[in-house]
Amino acid sequence: MDRDPVDDSALALGLAAAFKYACLAELEALKPGNVHIFADGHGMTVQHFLRSADVAAPAICTPAASVGQRILLATQATINEVGCNTNLGILLLAAPMLQAAQQAGGQFGMAQLQAVLQGLTVADAQAAYAAIRLANPAGLGQSGQHDVHQDVQVSLLVAMQEAAVRDRIAWQYAHAYADIVAALDYYRQCQQRWQRPAWAVSAVYLRFLATLADSHVARKYGADRAEQLRAEALPHWQALEHSDNPKTLQGPLLAFDRALKLRQLNPGTSADLTVATLLLGRLTG
Repeated sequence: MDRDPVDDSALALGLAAAFKYACLAELEALKPGNVHIFADGHGMTVQHFLRSADVAAPAICTPAASVGQRILLATQATINEVGCNTNLGILLLAAPMLQAAQQAGGQFGMAQLQAVLQGLTVADAQAAYAAIRLANPAGLGQSGQHDVHQDVQVSLLVAMQEAAVRDRIAWQYAHAYADIVAALDYYRQCQQRWQRPAWAVSAVYLRFLATLADSHVARKYGADRAEQLRAEALPHWQALEHSDNPKTLQGPLLAFDRALKLRQLNPGTSADLTVATLLLGRLTG
């Protein structure tokens, strides 16, 4: 039996609200090196990200759109609104999750997400590659197999599996979002411990930053710089881990934030993974 278009539209609105929630909640957390309500950076402001979330949310939740179409529509809406790439990684991560939720009538589960990933097509890859070229993320260059500047002839999943060794967003496609599932458990533990949602988000971000070399930094500056950043972030995450009152660490974290921005280091992948963690939490209740 065909789904009621009215029901599909209502579901799309609900999923768009979940997407916006994740984007906005991430901005409210102190995330050293990234844009947040405590400090802008890298030529971008919080307003750029708020406007991006506003226009990307309905686009990425378009009823009946494929994963690739969702990514491309939301990227086009973002570039048209703010004129720069604020959310490509977020869109790449969110589109399969939102597709799975929409197909399941809002009853999201990891089995549904896995089915969406397995069902990705060449057309999805072509649309996603078009979105990547449009957004033109920093450090984008030639990458050998399935290069985004070439005509792709494999499914989006196969392309992501090939890229997984060098890109942590692609890695999520290849490994059923394992990093994000683990991060959601950690986020909920921090929430329960501190009862401070924004600090729980900061903890998730710092955990990504301290345990995974940031793909965006590696792409722009090389693997050694990304690994150096990971090592720098580790004591900050450990201090937060051992704190009963995370607000006491606001000063040192803001100093770390300023230092990273002076060096033009923007851990964008860590922020994208954080948004995806918050979206997964919203979709799973």
